Amino acid sequence: MFAELKKISDRYDLIIANFGHAGDGNIHVNIMTDKNDKEEYAKAGRAVRDIFEATVKLEGTISGEHGIGLTKKEFIDMELSEVSIKLMKEVKSVFDPKGIMNPGKIFP
Repeated sequence: MFAELKKISDRYDLIIANFGHAGDGNIHVNIMTDKNDKEEYAKAGRAVRDIFEATVKLEGTISGEHGIGLTKKEFIDMELSEVSIKLMKEVKSVFDPKGIMNPGKIFP
């Protein structure tokens, strides 16, 4: 994965800082970018997609130990099938029928 991250960093001319958890395989990937630089920020967005594609290709998961959330929810279908997502929504609705727990944070 680190080799893929280096390729992506070079491809987009972005600094990608990585750290993680020794032994459990979680890697925190941080793209260092200036939100006020529209061109750089757009490149970072494209890099995120490439990072998630590389993760899934290497049989990893985009969710890590913190789940999906706001940043990753638009990419959930890279890893999970439509049927799996539907089932997860149904399970969530059993425990959160009013949709008040973390609304909009998991599913696109």
